[in-house]
Amino acid sequence: MKRILFLSFLLVALGAQAAKRPNILFAFADDWGRHASAYAKVDGRPSPNDVIRTPHFDRVAREGILFKNAFVTAPSCTPCRSSLLSGQYFYRTGRAAILQGAQWDAKIPSYPLMLRAAGYHIGETYKVWSPGTPRDAPYGAGKHGFEKSGSKFNGFSQGVTRMMANGKSVAASKQVFYDEVMGNFGAFLKARGKGQPFCYWFGPTNVHRKWTKGSGKKLWGIDPDSLKGKLPAMLPDVPIVREDFADYLGEAQAFDAALGLILEKLEAIGELENTVVVVSGDHGAPGFPGGKCNLYDFGVGVPLAVWWPGKPGGRVVDDFVNLMDLAPTFLELGGVKPPAVMTGRSLVPVLESKQNGRVDATRNWVITGRERHVARAREGMLPYPQRALRTPDYLYIINFKPDRWPMGNPYNLDQNEVPNFNTLANNTFATFADLDASPTKAWLIGQRNEPKWKWHYNYAFGKRPREELFILKDDPDQIKNVAANPKFASIKKKLNAQLMAELKRTGDPRVTGDGSTFDKLPFAGDFRRSR
Repeated sequence: MKRILFLSFLLVALGAQAAKRPNILFAFADDWGRHASAYAKVDGRPSPNDVIRTPHFDRVAREGILFKNAFVTAPSCTPCRSSLLSGQYFYRTGRAAILQGAQWDAKIPSYPLMLRAAGYHIGETYKVWSPGTPRDAPYGAGKHGFEKSGSKFNGFSQGVTRMMANGKSVAASKQVFYDEVMGNFGAFLKARGKGQPFCYWFGPTNVHRKWTKGSGKKLWGIDPDSLKGKLPAMLPDVPIVREDFADYLGEAQAFDAALGLILEKLEAIGELENTVVVVSGDHGAPGFPGGKCNLYDFGVGVPLAVWWPGKPGGRVVDDFVNLMDLAPTFLELGGVKPPAVMTGRSLVPVLESKQNGRVDATRNWVITGRERHVARAREGMLPYPQRALRTPDYLYIINFKPDRWPMGNPYNLDQNEVPNFNTLANNTFATFADLDASPTKAWLIGQRNEPKWKWHYNYAFGKRPREELFILKDDPDQIKNVAANPKFASIKKKLNAQLMAELKRTGDPRVTGDGSTFDKLPFAGDFRRSR
């Protein structure tokens, strides 16, 4: 009898343990492309990942899974985040598929609110869904924000540099911002109910512009010259660009340092062993050609590491992941059935596997795209519509309106006096407004008539043909378009058919009907009058 009672007790205990839902920590850096030191070992060629140091991201990758092929659905903040929160392709989210003038449709299911309804304590700090109306709508429109300790971390390099100018040491200056991060996170933890699982979004914007010139070296010891020969081929390998990129990497290291503090806190309170940790970024680097607002890997490829304590770790996975896959993943972890409207696929089977390399044979492609970023980048506030199919071997892109300027119109460049360097480095709207203002942008525009740099300038700002095709084994940086080469006609036709079939299956307005939905109000035109 005692044996039976003991076994019954054991079964009940095991059942309760199995039913315990994990916490979810999602650390999501604004404008952080696929740059982390964990990738240096798997890149197979020189890259900025040889230079950056991200020990806490690396820990998550080492204890869990490092995804080699993670992509966003759109390389622009609000569309990307709309996709991630809804678990759908960005073009299915209506007005949320653009940046400026975005509005959230409350009828779209979002994973944080679904988890809250299922009993999770949810909270967010810094940026979630923005810009857009109402702000952070898919996460409760600010009702679950924890920022009473401040939001200065978003201006990390500027703030630390000011404190150092006033006599504080580097370490003491950084600590002020780390204390803010932990104050906000501590308030979130304090607000949850006893035994309640949590879902926390940590989303600082410091990796976005603007940064303090030279901060990468001054605050993090990143020597710009250590990037010589390691920048992607589309970036001029010159001192001003290397320094700009070093400053960018420094901001990513600041984000990583804050992540480390959050992990340390969870470990200290005994919660880390029941927390799924997911770390990623919302698209490629801002202010650099081919990055943000582009469908090349430099624009849509992002870091992704997932650590589920107790599950097989220490793995590097080749499966193609689109960040819209995170919503159904989080829901499944929380015991909630993902709604049928979600086009993303849960990663739980991949996380539970023991395999390296390709786990799911069907995860061998992703689709990306974009419509409008900066509203007035082009006349009539028109978008630059693109869709792309990425496979292990190819990148195929359709530019639906090749007569338009990809990075926005070349405003102010046909005058006798063009904007000066300082204006171009700090005012995104001065010209080519879909490329963020930066020293790199300013320098490149200043070199536009120099034969040596003409290719780089045209790559960054010039018009593009309707189709682009890149053979990745020969061209990993995707700079040699072979779409017009008859040798690859059959490959192009096959990729086009696959891309269009998925766009039609998932109801992309760009290819259904007359395809002009995103060219009309309220998506284009003066959105301020369309409200």
